[in-house]
Amino acid sequence: MNIFDIIGPVMVGPSSSHTAGAVRLGNAARAILGQDIAEAIIGLHGSFSQTGRGHGTDLALVAGLMGWATDDLRIPQSFEYAQAAGLQFSFRHINAGDAAHPNFVKFWLTGLNGAEGQVAGASIGGGRVVISEVDGFPLEFTGDFPTILTLHEDRPGAVAEVTGILSKRGVNIAQMRVFRRNKGGLASMVLETDQPVDAADISAVAGLGMIKTVRCINTI
Repeated sequence: MNIFDIIGPVMVGPSSSHTAGAVRLGNAARAILGQDIAEAIIGLHGSFSQTGRGHGTDLALVAGLMGWATDDLRIPQSFEYAQAAGLQFSFRHINAGDAAHPNFVKFWLTGLNGAEGQVAGASIGGGRVVISEVDGFPLEFTGDFPTILTLHEDRPGAVAEVTGILSKRGVNIAQMRVFRRNKGGLASMVLETDQPVDAADISAVAGLGMIKTVRCINTI
């Protein structure tokens, strides 16, 4: 724990979990989709669903989808800015189950270039977040580090090929996890790095034969 875990992030209030964390979740969803958002359906669970409107959670989530920072003074007017920008959005109440965090949200997104994606995660306090699902695939990362996400064939040597490429390109991996549904199917690597990853690094990883998709989330 550091001082920012205690005092919280620089933000527009009123709540670090319901406001700052919500902005970061929207930012993460936008970064994962990889393009500006044309349409968003936003599913709210638990406390986000019950008290989010009073805390400005809905405003903060839309602000994040537009790429705004947690201290952006326009957050209370995010709906108006989104509508002016042509971003269509709607909210629904969902039940993600008893195991889901009370501050859980799921996004169904369509990008300006036609890409579609689903992102789910939770605001866990102090402005911190955890992303728990991308396009229906369970995983876990916080967005505290630049992050590479892969979807790849689960076969021997897959991890070594990706880490080898990054090593040759001077990218240092701070930590990594591998998630899969079943042996020999599809798996996802989450690689958190010490430095931002550029497009050439991502292109090199994408060129590996077992890679289905690769995404880079440098900041949220």
